[in-house]
Amino acid sequence: MYPQLFEIPLPDWLPWLGGELTIYTYGLLLAAAYLAGLQLALVRARHRGLDANRVMDLGLWIIIAALVGAKLLLVITDFEYFVANPRDLVSIVRSGGVFYGGLILAVIVGLWYMRRHQLPTWTTCDVMAPGIALGHVVGRLGCFLAGCCYGKPTSAPWGVMFTDPFAHDNVGTPLGVHLHPTQLYEAGAELIILVVLLATERRRRPFAGRTFWLYMLLYGVSRFIIEFFRGDPRGMVAGLSTSQFISVILVPLSVVMLVRLSRRGPAPQPSRRRTQAKAA
Repeated sequence: MYPQLFEIPLPDWLPWLGGELTIYTYGLLLAAAYLAGLQLALVRARHRGLDANRVMDLGLWIIIAALVGAKLLLVITDFEYFVANPRDLVSIVRSGGVFYGGLILAVIVGLWYMRRHQLPTWTTCDVMAPGIALGHVVGRLGCFLAGCCYGKPTSAPWGVMFTDPFAHDNVGTPLGVHLHPTQLYEAGAELIILVVLLATERRRRPFAGRTFWLYMLLYGVSRFIIEFFRGDPRGMVAGLSTSQFISVILVPLSVVMLVRLSRRGPAPQPSRRRTQAKAA
């Protein structure tokens, strides 16, 4: 694990910055995750004939909402800690937040933006969904290297051992103990989901909203299962972890939406001329 990648010495005339700038693995990969997801969304937007500039703006709004929502749900699930340590509210070193919190607020803000700027709602959601999956793959690799979102102790041969005291001091990661690599479980699950989403789009003409709600369904199921192997404190609701509780709501909702939207027929395909005009 490498929670801290390297340190950059700073000139003496910047003493208030502590003499050096530390580059943290989690923060760097979190930024890479958002950039990768947004780039994939832009490529898909052009292919679907959507206004790439509007989608870029939408993506930036979604990123801001995701950061705020993820941190907000983290505060809710660990309220006492943040009351005692309010400075950590603006830190991405300890944790970027809870993914579901970011996803929920990003969807709310995204729907508002799409309605305001008259973007086709479900087609645009379909464009964004694989980017969310790709970004989450990269983000979870950052979690693994930082040591956060760790798993329960295990005797399985693929168990991982964290040894860096920084991770223990930062997020309480157990040191010298073999743990389930739940960060890699989720990164792998998201990678599989990404492949499934792209493959199903190629095999048959989808109805608008199918890719988005299929992502929600598959992620909800995978997250519910992976939560059983998580070892970090993350709040409980009705005997389930916070993310499991949200998954219990998300999975049946996704099934209902898939059934309802499937009755509308295939999504309209952009004409060649329209796609070229948008790309220009």
